[in-house]
Amino acid sequence: MPLLAIESSCDETAVAIYGKSSSSDNNSLLASLISSQIELHKDLGGVVPELASRNHTQRISPLVAEALEKAGLSAQEIDAFAATGGPGLASSLTVGHSFAKGLALAAKKPFLSVNHMEGHLLSPFVGEEQIPPHLALIVSGGHTLLIRVRSVGDYQLLGQTLDDAAGEAFDKVAKMLELPYPGGPEIEKLAKTGDPTAFDFPRSMLNEDNLDFSFSGLKTSVLYTLKKLPNPRERLPDLCASFQAAVFEVLIAKALRAARREKLSLITLSGGVSCNATLREQLSAACHEEGLTFRSSPPSLSTDNAAMIAFAAYHRLRAGQTSSLSTDIDPNLKLA
Repeated sequence: MPLLAIESSCDETAVAIYGKSSSSDNNSLLASLISSQIELHKDLGGVVPELASRNHTQRISPLVAEALEKAGLSAQEIDAFAATGGPGLASSLTVGHSFAKGLALAAKKPFLSVNHMEGHLLSPFVGEEQIPPHLALIVSGGHTLLIRVRSVGDYQLLGQTLDDAAGEAFDKVAKMLELPYPGGPEIEKLAKTGDPTAFDFPRSMLNEDNLDFSFSGLKTSVLYTLKKLPNPRERLPDLCASFQAAVFEVLIAKALRAARREKLSLITLSGGVSCNATLREQLSAACHEEGLTFRSSPPSLSTDNAAMIAFAAYHRLRAGQTSSLSTDIDPNLKLA
């Protein structure tokens, strides 16, 4: 069941093919390609939607052709086509969604519109046939979610951010510190040589009896601290380490609390911020102390990619689900 998926929710054009190869009976990634726009938006300090969608339009056709060549398949040999339907930038989503619909229509094959966050949610299991019940922590630029997963498609929202997502807070603090875009990796790099106890930043909602998050107060605290420092550039490692520690303490505490409440023995971590090695190491250690199993999506599947979209579509297709060609994008699509 070779399935081709397209991801274009923001500033990465990605194409992946998932299924059985001629040399194996097991499903696997036959191709996974990403065309990054980081250099395109770097000097602008963030993603410019019009520029992003224009680049998607230029890159998508040659990327599909390259993926098919790498997999050793023709478009006619693909059994289904999928694309991210939301959430994301409307102009970017439209490019990939429309292209995949066109491929499905031309080949007379099924089309699946996939939730971008479901792709992240399932990414720690890419290549597997069964998705076990677990507690999922999704941490990205636009979302911070705690989800109870019973099975594919059966999700319960337990907690979410009430303001800035964790990844968004990383990006905004990086701007305050005048670090290059994207800011998350820069903060992680500087934090490695800093003291995480140097600044006592707030752990918002840490002790409240709920599973929601708030990071806007932390961001404001960093801003006020910067104004008080005579030379903030000299304290960048300590600032980054202290900020990162404040974010991660709350994420880990809430994830463990959710797992205990729901009586779940497996915690997964996914989303762009899960690329951060310190977060993965700290959550893994915390799970070990609690006697819980921990799994994280590999760094290659943590940021936006089409492999996770193909994998989510594969499981939907296995369950007999497809989407109508009249299905539209939804920039604010909810996961649960």
